[in-house]
Amino acid sequence: MAVTAFLFPGQGSQAVGMARSLYEGFAPAREVFEEADEALGFALSQLMFEGPIETLTLTEHTQPAILTASVAALRFLEANGQRADYVAGHSLGEYSAVVAAGGLPFADAVRIVRNRGRYMQEAVPQGVGAMAAILKLPIDRIEALCEEAAQGEVVSVANENSPDQTVIAGHRGAVERAGELAKAAGAKRVVMLPVSAPFHCALMHPAQARLGEDLQAAPFQDLRVPLVNNWDAVLVQASAAVREGLFQQVPHRVRWVESMFRLVDEGVEQFVEVGPGAVLSGLLRNIDAARKCLRFGELADWDKLQAELPRS
Repeated sequence: MAVTAFLFPGQGSQAVGMARSLYEGFAPAREVFEEADEALGFALSQLMFEGPIETLTLTEHTQPAILTASVAALRFLEANGQRADYVAGHSLGEYSAVVAAGGLPFADAVRIVRNRGRYMQEAVPQGVGAMAAILKLPIDRIEALCEEAAQGEVVSVANENSPDQTVIAGHRGAVERAGELAKAAGAKRVVMLPVSAPFHCALMHPAQARLGEDLQAAPFQDLRVPLVNNWDAVLVQASAAVREGLFQQVPHRVRWVESMFRLVDEGVEQFVEVGPGAVLSGLLRNIDAARKCLRFGELADWDKLQAELPRS
């Protein structure tokens, strides 16, 4: 049987109506939504299914919403005999991966990520920070351009998403200067991202400090299967290492390319993106086109997935 990794998406994969088919068609998934509503004290499920998108896209709502949709999809896969040998998640998605590996109860995770979103939003005043995606420019060149563009401000690599896509974050002026330098250096495109805060850079240290208290209080357990974390792209299973990785990822870059190669080195042959959207599937095609990446986020995805992945 092929060695399989479940991958869990982060912010940017949200959409009004996501995972509604699971809610309506699979009772254990509905229980996940009900648990999230109870844990948060408001109807997150209603916001997810009805919007408006402007409210759903607020970071403190987006983060628990994507986690909830991802865990609902996971519960369906588990009930139908699918298991992962490894897990990984992109930024916020690392919490979904930890839940999947038995490291943290879902209710605790959904409360933590709502706070995480709030802390990140409050760390930097609206409009002060920014993020931009730089396409088709080597990462070492981007790092050098960030140093040149900083001029006493913060700008650095936030996400190593694929060989062709790197995201930078920091003060808006510095990000814009780095973007102009990247264009002059031959980048195919520079796209300013519609985000509410500059994630995964040094401006997130205040958010990291606040989140650290929540992580210390949370009931982490050792993982059932290994997790490749964002912070340093290494395999972890011990609860202390899992907690530390979630703490350190806040102001540090997401090493997604390294993470995927780590899983390939471990012998992973099949990848399944579990949750809304297909962002990670697209990134993996660019990282290693030889690897199969399926996805499951709605009931309609099941037939194709079932044909490709045997029951365990």
